[in-house]
Amino acid sequence: MQEAVEVEKSGLKVDFKKKQTPIPDELEKKFEEFPKLKKAFYKLTPGRQRGYMIHFSQPKQSKTRASRIEKCMDKILNGEGLNDRNK
Repeated sequence: MQEAVEVEKSGLKVDFKKKQTPIPDELEKKFEEFPKLKKAFYKLTPGRQRGYMIHFSQPKQSKTRASRIEKCMDKILNGEGLNDRNK
């Protein structure tokens, strides 16, 4: 406990490395097909973007990733996050 107080008093900071999820190829293709989708995606908050990227990157098969992207396109275009609920 005393150690933590000393570290706080000394003003030491922890540098966190940002680990970015790579953009799936299927999403890049959709961005090329639908420029509005790309624009809407990058208007989302970083947390919402990260949520979608994780969701799209999880499946091992390309067709499953493409299917997930198709299903989420309307939510992205409406500025909604992956887990946002309807009001």
